[in-house]
Amino acid sequence: MKKEKSIELLNKAVAGELASVHQYMYFHFHCDDQGYDLLANLFKRTAIDEMLHIERLSERILFLKGDVEMLPSDGVKKIHDVKTMLETAAKMETDTVGEYNHWANECSKNEDSVSKKLFEELVAEEEVHFDRYDLEMENLVKFGANYLALQSIERSKSVHAASGGGTAAT
Repeated sequence: MKKEKSIELLNKAVAGELASVHQYMYFHFHCDDQGYDLLANLFKRTAIDEMLHIERLSERILFLKGDVEMLPSDGVKKIHDVKTMLETAAKMETDTVGEYNHWANECSKNEDSVSKKLFEELVAEEEVHFDRYDLEMENLVKFGANYLALQSIERSKSVHAASGGGTAAT
């Protein structure tokens, strides 16, 4: 096994996952600020999934006696438009699927079946993320601005109920 190549690829994956965590949390903060709880939670849950990917990749790097590089591959894109956020997230996921498929094959060529399997497992998980973003994009197209308005209204209702809402007795 040529573990140096696997360590290099695993660290590239860590960098990409770190960048994804930062981007998704940025989207989470902005969706939350705009009152889009469903989308805010989707981005937050995905960021947490990506953190778990970093953990698995890092454990493999350390097993191979490598050092984990904790530098994200990209900076955060300052996007506030929900449609663009979803398109960006979907593209990030499809790009990652392509890379991980390629890297799984590279690991196989270097006789590292465990890293190959890890990349294959992550491909399946990234495809689930893509599917979620694709569904939200379809909802946005199907329902338009009403889709986002409904999320804001739901937030207002839950905030109002939590604060003891209702009308004052006279």
